[in-house]
Amino acid sequence: MIRSDMDARSVAVIGMSCRLPGASGTEALWALLRNGVDATSETPPERYDVDALHSPAPKPGRIASRRAGYLDHVADFDAGFFGMSPTEAAELDPQQRLLLMAAYEALEDAGQRPDQLAGSRTGVFVGNARADYLELALRQGLEGATAAQLNNFRSLLPARLSHTFDFRGPSVVVDTACSSALVAVHQAVQSLRVGETPLAVAAAVNLALRPDEGVVMSQAGAMSPDGRSKFGDAQADGHAPSDAVAVVVLKRLGDALADGDRIRAVIAGSAVGNDGRTSDSVLNPSLAGQLSVLRWAYEDAGVEPSEVDYVEAHGSGSPALDPLELTALGEVLGADRPADRPLLVGSVKTNIGHAEAAGGLAGLIKAVLCLEHHQVPASLHLSAPSPRVPWAALPLEVPGELRDLPELGRPAVAGVSGQGSSALNAHVVLRQAEAAPAPATGAPGSPFLLVLSARSPEALAALAQAYADYLGPWGQGSRHALRDICFSAATRRQHHEHRMAVVGSTHDEMAAALSGLPGMGGQPLSGLAERYRWGEELDWEKVFGEPGRYVPLPHYPWQTKRYWVGEQDDSGAGDLAGWMLREHARTGFDDGSTLNEIGIDSLARLRILVELAKRSSQEVDPDEFGRLRTVGELRRWTRGLEAGAR
Repeated sequence: MIRSDMDARSVAVIGMSCRLPGASGTEALWALLRNGVDATSETPPERYDVDALHSPAPKPGRIASRRAGYLDHVADFDAGFFGMSPTEAAELDPQQRLLLMAAYEALEDAGQRPDQLAGSRTGVFVGNARADYLELALRQGLEGATAAQLNNFRSLLPARLSHTFDFRGPSVVVDTACSSALVAVHQAVQSLRVGETPLAVAAAVNLALRPDEGVVMSQAGAMSPDGRSKFGDAQADGHAPSDAVAVVVLKRLGDALADGDRIRAVIAGSAVGNDGRTSDSVLNPSLAGQLSVLRWAYEDAGVEPSEVDYVEAHGSGSPALDPLELTALGEVLGADRPADRPLLVGSVKTNIGHAEAAGGLAGLIKAVLCLEHHQVPASLHLSAPSPRVPWAALPLEVPGELRDLPELGRPAVAGVSGQGSSALNAHVVLRQAEAAPAPATGAPGSPFLLVLSARSPEALAALAQAYADYLGPWGQGSRHALRDICFSAATRRQHHEHRMAVVGSTHDEMAAALSGLPGMGGQPLSGLAERYRWGEELDWEKVFGEPGRYVPLPHYPWQTKRYWVGEQDDSGAGDLAGWMLREHARTGFDDGSTLNEIGIDSLARLRILVELAKRSSQEVDPDEFGRLRTVGELRRWTRGLEAGAR
């Protein structure tokens, strides 16, 4: 039975994005899950020398597994989009870089324009437990420590998002070990419920660049030797780590409905709780602690535990933890459950590995996808059920193949669990979103205006191609009314400086116009298209009349390059001013541009002073440097330094 006041307390999931092993986004993740893909792989050499560290037998300083779940191209970043110089991008923790792009994608998925959110009390809650990039830099010796590394302290993960998008609400990093991501979601939900924030970004990121934690886990006998999570299996043998970046955008359900947002799922409730002294050690999991949090979560959600259709378990593949978790689920969610409707339980960790502090959000995104598709994918690596689990007494089933959720005349319900070595347990209760209303298609043959924009000509060309594919017969846009697509592109996307606008009456006409074929010139909307291309801000209410329905659109096409400390061009070719501007300027400039305008801020000046002293082999007067205002003044001053060095 669902409590009558739950909608007033419910929170809508209106946007999602992820970068997971084998999946560059949520659609790719669903394909991976449906197809039962194991996305773990051998450790790539750029992470660390696994040949030197691996040992199948326990040995001090060695790691038990050669495999894990890895993201490709972790150094790739669109520095120009975020206004960063090459030097700033290379020095910045790739966790922050990937999180910036994933957060922008999640806001796009939610149809929330960053420029319209700027200055709002939007909250940011980020689960994280690693600062590997900073640790690697400091290991090079304290002589190499620079002020730039201040940017890579973990507290800057949420702060970077808040600063970039000008969000003024709470900005918090959450570290409760492997339950961090779901605790971040719980905090975001609480912030929305009490009215502290109108919109919340809950995120998590985990990028394993060092072997240290794996060595520690190996010494504890807790690392899976083959790098695979075997949830519920007799051969379950421990932790199989993975990378992950995951973001969800949350809004109070009533507000989301009023604003016409696309609701991907509803968070009905959540709970967190520590084991306290209910176990013999802080590191040992507690059945009592898990039972309490499950009961609290369903009480908070106003949902009877027996009504839950699926649980995305913590499911780490631990021979000790899995039986406790399954027993707790059976006791709380199995009570009063009909014999013909066992609780389906699975774990995304069997596909991608254990994303540690980000694992809970990977699981939550999977659970939302299950509710959207009304299906549960197979949980992998389960060949012989663990004898430590009393399967016959528990109304549970771990699917070995793709399964449909039952049709019960009500929205499906799913739970998501997370457990941390901090002894903090978390559980989130999700409800399937109600079906969206039928779209209003507009009068047959009516022309519509489609507008696109980007921050570079290259990105705009790539975006036009993405829209042409999207509008094609096999594209996602073929399922949506053309009016809704055009309305969403105009009102739910930020408008950048490089612009394109085309007119068409059908999907095919619009796709052809985007591909450069003759369009509908001379039509009434052609003048509006021209005004948009020239940078004018149009009144979209007048253009479209009645509001349209928001539908998902192609994401921004990142123009990425590889950025990594020590790999940038450091040849020093050209004069000192040219080198400084190439490495630190964030925008185009001329001799009259002020240094502040092009991003040479106080931190950049500090880095430049240190580097200038090395390159010119002279004492550099910081006061003299501080008085420089323009690019022209900088050029003249550095010429004097170069002349003095000869």
